[in-house]
Amino acid sequence: MNRPVRATLLTGAAVAVAAAVTATAVGFGGDSPTTTGDAAPVPATAAVTRATLTQTQQVNGTLDYGEPVTVNGRGSGVITWLPAAGAVIGRGKPVYKADNRPVSLFYGGLPLYRRLHTGDTGDDVHEVESNLAALGYTGFTVDSSYTASTATAVRRWQKATGHPQNGVFDPADVVRAPAQLRVTALPGHLGDPANGPILTYTGTTRMVRIALDVGLQGLVTKGMTATVTLPDGKTVDGTVAMVGSVATAGQTPSDPATIAVTVVLADQSGLGTLDQAPVGVKLISASVQDALTVPVAALVALAEGGYGVQVVIGSASHYVPVKLGMFANGRVQITSEGITEGTLVGVPS
Repeated sequence: MNRPVRATLLTGAAVAVAAAVTATAVGFGGDSPTTTGDAAPVPATAAVTRATLTQTQQVNGTLDYGEPVTVNGRGSGVITWLPAAGAVIGRGKPVYKADNRPVSLFYGGLPLYRRLHTGDTGDDVHEVESNLAALGYTGFTVDSSYTASTATAVRRWQKATGHPQNGVFDPADVVRAPAQLRVTALPGHLGDPANGPILTYTGTTRMVRIALDVGLQGLVTKGMTATVTLPDGKTVDGTVAMVGSVATAGQTPSDPATIAVTVVLADQSGLGTLDQAPVGVKLISASVQDALTVPVAALVALAEGGYGVQVVIGSASHYVPVKLGMFANGRVQITSEGITEGTLVGVPS
């Protein structure tokens, strides 16, 4: 029988887990496939434990409000009013003013692309009517038809906002965003033409953005959990909300290509005033509950193939083949007949 030597065991799931494994030419003799005629001397021992194993990947990210979006003016005139950087603007409130008339915020996912008149139909009509209804204008049905009643509500809104009261909705009179916006920068200035870049904005909810090495893409799926470590050492829980599908080349030939990953954070209260802050992110890629586990160092490479452990009973020992499962935190899930929680196995001393 060969003397034990040191070797390396690698596990899959796109992550190589290096561990010390005792490689020994153990051959099963006699009638029992779980015993040897020449077991090694009894080493130090560790108990088989039942636990939850979790595979994780530590990456770096940035805590911020998301990628800024630029608002470009679509009308004529000049800029006569701008909000302050950091201002939060809600539905119906002015995003900026052109010729001293407010350009208001409407919520929606569809860009408003045309002037709307009585008789028009479409999803953009529904979006405009939804906003008017949310702002308290009544007398029409929120649907996809721009009726005379819709035009009457538009005239009332135009009167309230100082626009010509013609009942024709002009998309240049509003800025469309998914929800409340937070002003981040002001490339436009008072007196500039109101048909270029006016301001940039983000949403009002902070998130973590990760440029993930494409080699780790297989570890990340939408909906998986994550733990975010803030600069002060505190941790907050998050969920992967988006995994990009298009890779971005590294800045230099030696840098890996990356994909964009976004982690959302349900509890914003623990984030303080952090913005553009570097954070650590522990992505939890897989988990096995109620698993029988041993230290990875307890594994023995068997001459017949596969792996086993050296079960220790008193001053005697014998080798038992095991099936391997998940590796995590220096332990490995094992399955084998006769091995239960509390069984003592040999480990290198």
